[in-house]
Amino acid sequence: MNSPSIGNTPVPTLEMVAAQAGVSRATVSRVVNGSPTVTPEIVESVNRAIAELNYVPNRAARMLASRRTQVIALIVPESSAKIFADPFFAQLVQGVALHLADTEYMLNMLIESEANSGKTRRYLLGGNVDGALVVSHHAGDHSYAQLNGTLPVVYGGRPLVPEDNEPYFVDVDNRGGAAAATEHLIGSGRRRIATIAGPQDMPPGFDRLDGWRGVMRANGLDDSLVARGDFTVASGAEAMRGLLEREPGIDAVFAANDQMAVGAYQALAESGRQVPGDVAVIGFDDNSFAETASPALTTVSQPAVGMGQAMAELLVQIIEGRPHQDHLVLPTTLVRRASA
Repeated sequence: MNSPSIGNTPVPTLEMVAAQAGVSRATVSRVVNGSPTVTPEIVESVNRAIAELNYVPNRAARMLASRRTQVIALIVPESSAKIFADPFFAQLVQGVALHLADTEYMLNMLIESEANSGKTRRYLLGGNVDGALVVSHHAGDHSYAQLNGTLPVVYGGRPLVPEDNEPYFVDVDNRGGAAAATEHLIGSGRRRIATIAGPQDMPPGFDRLDGWRGVMRANGLDDSLVARGDFTVASGAEAMRGLLEREPGIDAVFAANDQMAVGAYQALAESGRQVPGDVAVIGFDDNSFAETASPALTTVSQPAVGMGQAMAELLVQIIEGRPHQDHLVLPTTLVRRASA
């Protein structure tokens, strides 16, 4: 049988590698699949032959041998418009890709809406992936909870929905970050402090509101000045307008992300108020919105790239049966700039 070829160049085969290394075809197969039964000297010889011949292992054969696809799904249950407008997602994907770059796993990103959640679930359970990363999930996203018994799943942020199986997740200290921001505002003499909270069916929205409220109550301050947005600039502006109508004397606002903080800037400028002279503003994320805001936005920095790396690392550990933690919470840091 002739070897397959590309143009006039034969495509290297397992048999050709075996002949080059002076070993059997079965030995080459064991080396390619990472078997611990092969001596280091033979592994070195086979790997040298693979490099010299530019041999690429047959992916389908490896899948049959290992029962793995070497594919990880990253699921984002949001609209594509929202994903590509939010720097957080880009940073998190970068982190996932950075970790997987040193592995044999490929990344498959699935942008999901309510209309195709069933399609996504069927794909995940169809043997197409070894595990899934789920970010920006909402309390109503029950489909992922049902996967935990059959497919490894790691969440970005702790799930708000109780599950039969304890979920694996990587989160950031949302409560602590919000509390630090609020304490900074109080420490600078602000007393009528409002918040623009995120969606309450999402872990960051819920926990950041909880962190703000805990500090306000601990200091005997009014914790009723709450408006909610959806983490977009437009929603931040609308929320700020509503807060000013309710309480014109607001002297500070903590926004649950930088985009809503920039929206608050717009509404404050419309009302003739200056930042930070009249109203101090703090956001959360420390992304490009904070860096380009005028005045420069004081914000809570969260390690989005590190979160992606940690999620990918945890999922690979679970898939490969290696020791792992059930969850990890990464620290946040208050970055002081001109807005507060």
